[in-house]
Formats: sequence, C-alpha cells, structure tokens
Amino acid sequence: MNTSLIILAAGMGTRMNSDLPKVLHPIAGDPMLVHAMAAGATLGPDHTIVVAGHGAAAVTAAAQEFDETATVVVQSEQLGTAHAVDQAKDALADFDGTAIVLYGDTPFVSPETLEDMMSAAEGADIVVLGFQAADPGRYGRLIMDGLSLERIVEFKDANEAELAVTLCNSGVIACKSSLLFDLISHVGNDNAAGEYYLTDIIALARTRGLSATAVTCPEAETLGVNSRAQLAEAEAAFQTRARDRLLEDGVTLQAPETVFLARDTVIGRDTYIEPNVFFGPGVTVESGARLRAFSHLEGCHVARGAVIGPYARLRPNAEIQENARIGNFVEVKNAVVAEGAKVNHLSYIGDAFIGSHANIGAGTITCNYDGVMKHHTHIGSGAFIGSNTMLVAPVHIGEGAMTGSGSVITSDVEPDALALARAPQVEKPGMARKLFEILKAKKAKLQRSS
Repeated sequence: MNTSLIILAAGMGTRMNSDLPKVLHPIAGDPMLVHAMAAGATLGPDHTIVVAGHGAAAVTAAAQEFDETATVVVQSEQLGTAHAVDQAKDALADFDGTAIVLYGDTPFVSPETLEDMMSAAEGADIVVLGFQAADPGRYGRLIMDGLSLERIVEFKDANEAELAVTLCNSGVIACKSSLLFDLISHVGNDNAAGEYYLTDIIALARTRGLSATAVTCPEAETLGVNSRAQLAEAEAAFQTRARDRLLEDGVTLQAPETVFLARDTVIGRDTYIEPNVFFGPGVTVESGARLRAFSHLEGCHVARGAVIGPYARLRPNAEIQENARIGNFVEVKNAVVAEGAKVNHLSYIGDAFIGSHANIGAGTITCNYDGVMKHHTHIGSGAFIGSNTMLVAPVHIGEGAMTGSGSVITSDVEPDALALARAPQVEKPGMARKLFEILKAKKAKLQRSS
C-alpha cells in the first residue's frame, strides 16, 4: 500500500517556556520530531510532509537533516488540527494512497502500531489510533459501536456519558489521501474552541456511509510532550525501555539507571557496560566490548573485544577496532585505532591512524590543527610513542618506530627508527639553592614594605 506521512509540527509550545520550537526539544539525543519521522520511515513512505509554523526554518533544517527528501509546508496561522493537515494538500495533490497523520510532539508511536493501522486501513475508510487511558482527563473520547468508530468527542464538548468512556484518541489517523482532504474541506469550527478539528472527519464520513474503526496501542506510545516536566518524563520512559531491551538482548548493564542511550544506539550482546556511561547519537558497539565507567561516546564505532575507559571520550568518526584499548582521560576524534593498539592514558588522538598493536604513551597529543586547517597523523603498526610526545601533523611514523619521551616530532620517522626531538638537559650545581635564597630575600623585602 502506498503511504505518505503528514507530521504536524507547527505548535509554539508555550508551556515549554523556550525559544526552541517544541518539536525540536531532544529526547535521547534527537529532536522529538525525528523520533516521529523515524517511526513513520519504517513504512517506506512515498512522501514525508512536515507541517511547520513556529520556528519553521529550524524545524525545516532538523527534518531535512534526518530525511533530505522531506517536504516542509508552513501553517502560518494555527487554526486547529484539520487546518494544519490541510496545509499538506498541495504537496500530496498527485498522491494516490494512504496518508497517516502523526504528531511531532508525540514521539513514541511504534513502527508495529503503524503497521497495524496500515493493515486496518485495507478494510476501513478511516483508521484512528486509540488507547485505554488510566486517567482519561482531557483526552478526546472514541465512541464505538462494536468495531465501528461512530465519532470522536473532544473533552470540551463531551457530555457526562461520553466523559465516562476510557477509550481515548491519540490524534493519529490513517485515511486515503484524497478522501482525507475532501472530508477536511467540510470541517467547520462550531465548537467550544472555535477550531477546525481533524477528529470531525469521523462524523462526516459516517454521514456518507463510510466506515471508520480504531486500532489500539499501549498508552505509553501516545505520550505527548507539552512541558519540560513531560519532556523529562518522556526521556525517563525512553531510557527505561531502551535499557530493558539491551538487557533482554544480552548486554550487561552494571548499574542500568546510570547509563544513558541515544535513539539510534546499537550494542551487541556480551558487551559489559559499567556505571555512568553516556551515548550520544550515532554509536555502534559490537559484541564483547567493555565500556568502563564515566565514558562518553558519540558518532563512533567500537569493535569486538575493545575496552573503552574509564573516563574516555570517543567523538564523531572514532573507529576503535578489535581488542584495541582506550584508557582513562583519552579523547579520540576522527581517527582509527587499529586492532590491538593501546592508548591508555591522558592522550588526545585526532585526525589520525594508529596502526595495529601500536602503543601510545601517556600524555601524547596529535597536534592536528594549525589554526586554519586540520592535518593527519599516521602511526605505523607496532610503533611505540613515548610519553608526552607531541606529534605535529602532518607527520608519518613508520612501523616499529619509537619516539623518546617528551619529544616534539615535526618530521616523518622511518620504520624501526628512534626519534628524539628535545633540548639537551643542562645541570648547574648549587644553582637551585642560590635561586631559592634570592627568591626568599625578594619575598621578605616585599613583606617588609607592605
């Protein structure tokens, strides 16, 4: 079945008290909008239409960073959900298929639920996503007659009997695109809020003899975010589910509640994760790795058997190959650390290649930036870099080579060579005692004058 997504993302989010559009507030490292787009993307949609309003330029940038083919249309006035969906009409004028309406501030609707809706759409003209609410509160109610959805009643317009219904509306709707826009064209705003409700299309469809039904999902999937407190709740809910999935998949989390994951984190089984490890977007960890406490990973790949940390930082485009070791207070960025190599202490490795089984001494720095350009450092297999070596890129250290501790290496080093680049040590007998006497005398004079 041909599918298109219409994702509503125009709201200002007044309760967020923020200059940032509500749908761009992050959960697990990605904007809420991206979570909704990612779920919808599993359907392989022909079109993804994002309806923006407040902060449209920023919303457009975020949407197209995730999916460069996404189309963004602007709702200049927020006149209700039906009016918002109608902004996608021109973009889908030539589309013949089912449109699914999603919400950028409802990030947890699952791909499985969307598949259920698409299946239901094969036998009904309109499919609405509902849920049994523990506390129906101010949700719209789904009024059913068996499997048939008769109408949706907004809280503000519901009578006492309708308010007693616990089957509530998530707002997510699937409908043939041409029918959806035809029905919207007949929606009025004669209601308590004076808005054009998308939910009114159900009653309009029923008067035409068209069919409507509801698919249900767990209430947790329909969690909407309208405030910072709800954003924190959504983050906590995501992290709990993500940690549980890892545990089920055979990953050891020594202190699960202290590990924070991104939307797209991938970790293989038999990986061992110590407390207080943080994952930013774009991290893949293969099976059998060990991530030690207080490490921070983003945009990187860690291969089987590698050990990271404690207190390590892997930045974007760090590639840590099998059985390599990245130790305490080591930062790696845009670099390959090849199989069995070790960078164990207090080092910065950026824009570099570290060959297999090389050993990088404590305090080593690849000096990769000249103030304008980045430059590359290559360290060959089996090389030994002495502690506190400065490698001034671009520079190539040959296989099996060695640098003396404290060296500043500015030229290439051939394989198996020893490179020393430091000033000779000078010793002056008795000078330390004389210097201390001079300094103490100066200090005493300053104290007397004050």
